[in-house]
Amino acid sequence: MALMITDECINCDVCEPECPNDAISQGEEIYVIDPALCTECIGHHEVSQCVEVCPVDCIILDPDTTETKEQLYGKYLALTGRAQQVPQG
Repeated sequence: MALMITDECINCDVCEPECPNDAISQGEEIYVIDPALCTECIGHHEVSQCVEVCPVDCIILDPDTTETKEQLYGKYLALTGRAQQVPQG
């Protein structure tokens, strides 16, 4: 699953710079996480960095974006350009 930021966000600005995939940005009222870019830090870190630094614990799993750890790792590979290329045959 990708992560999401709840409306308890206090706009403290600590999560955005911690995201290795640039998935966090300022929304209309609070910070938001782009599920297409969020890998829960799989491939980069052992734990989700935004969750680690959030002072109000407002970053949770997004119930609308169900992904396995394998899918998240595949997304990481694609985002970082490390996905294996299929040989042309």
